[in-house]
Amino acid sequence: MSGHTAPAVTGARRGMMLAIATAGFAVNFWAWALLSPLAPKLKDALHLSPLQQALLVAVPVVVGSLGRIPVGALTDRFGGRVMFPLVSLATIVPVLYLGLAGQQSLTGLLVGGFFLGIGGTAFAVGVPFVTAWFPPAKRGLAVGVFGMGMGGTAISALTTVKLVGAYGSAMPFVLTAIVLAAYALLAGLLLRDAPGRTVPAEPLGRRLAATLKLRVTWHASALYAVAFGGYVAFSVYLPAYLKTAYGLAQADAANRMAGFVLLAVVMRPIGGWLSDRIEPARVLTGTLLVVGVAALVQTFTPALAPLGTVAFLSLAAALGAGSGATFALVAQLAPANKVGSVTGVVGAAGGLGGFVPPLLMGTIYGRYGSYTIGLALLAVVAAGAVLLTATVVRRSARAVPGRA
Repeated sequence: MSGHTAPAVTGARRGMMLAIATAGFAVNFWAWALLSPLAPKLKDALHLSPLQQALLVAVPVVVGSLGRIPVGALTDRFGGRVMFPLVSLATIVPVLYLGLAGQQSLTGLLVGGFFLGIGGTAFAVGVPFVTAWFPPAKRGLAVGVFGMGMGGTAISALTTVKLVGAYGSAMPFVLTAIVLAAYALLAGLLLRDAPGRTVPAEPLGRRLAATLKLRVTWHASALYAVAFGGYVAFSVYLPAYLKTAYGLAQADAANRMAGFVLLAVVMRPIGGWLSDRIEPARVLTGTLLVVGVAALVQTFTPALAPLGTVAFLSLAAALGAGSGATFALVAQLAPANKVGSVTGVVGAAGGLGGFVPPLLMGTIYGRYGSYTIGLALLAVVAAGAVLLTATVVRRSARAVPGRA
């Protein structure tokens, strides 16, 4: 396909492609998460209600999630070499708008946040790109390493508030736009699609219809909605939750959210690595069980030291490992020419899984002054996901010859 067959067989070549793709994911996720750390400040400045604040951080999530469906299918067709620079360049526009003009009103923030969602589609570019470069026995780990790019949200959490405080509200946005432009140039020069990758011949609509008929699409979507959806929900809503429930200062809450994100990021390739060695369904069963127990503990709003901290760190580790295991399942079971399409649908489900909880938590807290119901619902959903994984998903994976 690309004419680079000789270097493609080397581990160094694969590693280089994986590193560039992971960097692209991280940079675009950094942009995607720019509004979350500023939500408490914007709430005070614009006098937003809890629901409006939740909507502010949720809009980029839902757009970035739904956008993964066409972007994943387009990546199957055109490859990551075209799509990574394209997505990165497109994300620059809303980033600059928000930095220079979009923070004066809720409407401006929602419009900017809507288009900021483009950055969230980078995930659907990277999974099929990376999967094509690696043999089946190593795809779980490779896709897990790529998934560490979700740590871009931690970059945003650690730097955005500090940059605003030191240099003004435009600085984090201008800096991110510069990094996006630099990455688009780097990717255009160095990225190469895997030699011999399977390019689909069918039209986009027909491919998406065929993708929706695959069992792995629906199984992985349900599981990713819980695993990655839970991660996204906490990564965008945790600062507001910690400030409200525990009275933490904005900077302290943002730092704790960054710790949550970093642990989830580190655990994602571990979940993929474990899935290469044992069934992904087993890894998912264990991680989702931990999610349910930790969420149940947190319903009682225990003291942060030590029980609350242990609960949140357990959630972070389990959600990260579960996210890695879910895409190990996709990499093993999805047809080669539909990995991007399946990734797009599954990624959309994960992002939508992260869209609903912040809105729900904001609504519940606004009405009852408590987060207990929202956390209890997470525990119930996790228990249902454990049951699904241990039965239907595990049987389905074992039914595919040579895959499970």
